[in-house]
Amino acid sequence: MTFSLIGRCARTGQFGAVATTSGLCIGARVPFLAAGIGGVLTQHRTDPRLGPRGVELLRSGCTAQETVAALEASTPDHGWRQFAAIDRAGRTAHFHGARVKPAHNHAHGADCVAIGNILASDQVPRAMVDAFLAHPEAPLGDRLIDALKAGEAAGGEGRPWSAPRC
Repeated sequence: MTFSLIGRCARTGQFGAVATTSGLCIGARVPFLAAGIGGVLTQHRTDPRLGPRGVELLRSGCTAQETVAALEASTPDHGWRQFAAIDRAGRTAHFHGARVKPAHNHAHGADCVAIGNILASDQVPRAMVDAFLAHPEAPLGDRLIDALKAGEAAGGEGRPWSAPRC
């Protein structure tokens, strides 16, 4: 399971992202950002090439929607993928492949988008966006942490997880 949010602070122009996942290595393959440009989220069955490619598309002037469409078109395994993007103007887009495990969902808000898979509730992304938007005057980092907390409070991951035993 993974749920994540990418957002922009309209006051400062900063971009940030948060993600939580049961797979220890996956977290490093979800958020990809560039200052003043925007960023992308790639999750479910990840391909580490897609994040940097998405950022380069944004850097070249593509909108969030164009970036997500290009990522979908550029991977033959797009049915297993989940993407989201935000561009320098705060526009957002997402994609869920047909093979992404349920419950999965997305939510968009002003300057943010959240996506998730293998969720306990399909309301997790909406709760994340609502929390991110609740205090626009707060520092971006605080808003991102609030989004993670709200996702967990809305149900978080959809299956029990236990720490590895030594």
